[in-house]
Amino acid sequence: MVATAGVTSEDVPRRPWLSRTLIVLTVVSLTQDLASELLYPLLPLFLTGVLAAPPVVLGLVEGLAEATAGVTKYIAGRWSDRRRRRPFVAAGYGLAAAGKAVVAAATMWPVVLVGRVLDRFGKGVRSAPRDALIAASVPPAARGRAFGFHRMGDSLGAVFGPLLGLAALALMHHHLRSAMWWAVVPAALSALLVVFVREPVRQVAAALRPADGVAATSVLPAAYWRVVAVLVVIAVVNFSDALLLLRLIDLGFSTTQVVGVYVVFNAVYTLGSYPAGVLADRWRPASVYAVGLAAFGTAYLGLSRVHGGWPVVVLFAVYGLFPALTDGVGKAWISRLVPGEHLGRGQGIFQGGLSLAVLLAGLWAGLAWSAGTGNGVVPLTIAGLTGLVASAGLAMAGRGGRFVPSTAPG
Repeated sequence: MVATAGVTSEDVPRRPWLSRTLIVLTVVSLTQDLASELLYPLLPLFLTGVLAAPPVVLGLVEGLAEATAGVTKYIAGRWSDRRRRRPFVAAGYGLAAAGKAVVAAATMWPVVLVGRVLDRFGKGVRSAPRDALIAASVPPAARGRAFGFHRMGDSLGAVFGPLLGLAALALMHHHLRSAMWWAVVPAALSALLVVFVREPVRQVAAALRPADGVAATSVLPAAYWRVVAVLVVIAVVNFSDALLLLRLIDLGFSTTQVVGVYVVFNAVYTLGSYPAGVLADRWRPASVYAVGLAAFGTAYLGLSRVHGGWPVVVLFAVYGLFPALTDGVGKAWISRLVPGEHLGRGQGIFQGGLSLAVLLAGLWAGLAWSAGTGNGVVPLTIAGLTGLVASAGLAMAGRGGRFVPSTAPG
């Protein structure tokens, strides 16, 4: 019998982990991400080209959008522990669809900011309640693979979204605004599909019980706060992917090439997500997360040094391992550290903290984009080196048992 990260071979789930809730929410996320990733690679070109905004505006827009998501994730996660969670999910996907329409209609960058904030507000409303639904629908010992499966489906939309964007550009004669309107259709469809989500009666009954008045700091264990603090601090160097795409533009990549490289990144993300989740069920999550940070550091440092060509494609493929090995793994890790009745709150605080870190990252990286030799070399170097150091530190802490997940009831 092998014991790893608080999970033993005896913990193999005896009830199916591929639940209806997980499947439906994965399809919903896939459809929404199809829309988001159709729009996302075009956004830097739209902002800095069509609307003539400077690079710092791109960092500001994405940072404020993520900060909005961060605050909303915390509030929605906490409220959803006391109420039905499906309405939060439905509202969140609906708001995201509306935000994409605002971005497509924008004629000046502040309107893009409004649209992105509305989009991310929707993400904040839905994310923690959705992830709490996923965690509650599967056995605790299988949460790694469940979140890995969900991230795989979500990122599959991120593979086909940019390809659909290229098709839209071709059919719209490379008119960016017209192509961006295509994103509204799958986004609206995603919101409609939430009607097929079933919220377990058992969970709803628990969520509707009156609050017991116990403070959040007392119901969430010290191990949870320790892990959240470390991962949020590390995320301060993880600036928006929109700036990475701007790096490609600075290196002379065409619109089609930028989208193509982004597809490679998302393909690796998709293929790696489920295996990473399985590993997180068998190994210490800290070890899996550390490997993801190593991929992050390698990719960022490499992108600060290359001047174009195939090395860029390889580095973006390496970068795809970062979200594959951290997104679902982080959510599964967190879900094991909190009691079942506080899954929404636990996910909300964690994801909210990450979003606020992205705000700080976007601001400092955007301001430093033209420093030194310009074209993002300075922020990419700083982030890459920090990622490699954090990877080594987290790996050593994990081996020392400091970040072993608890067996909190799920």
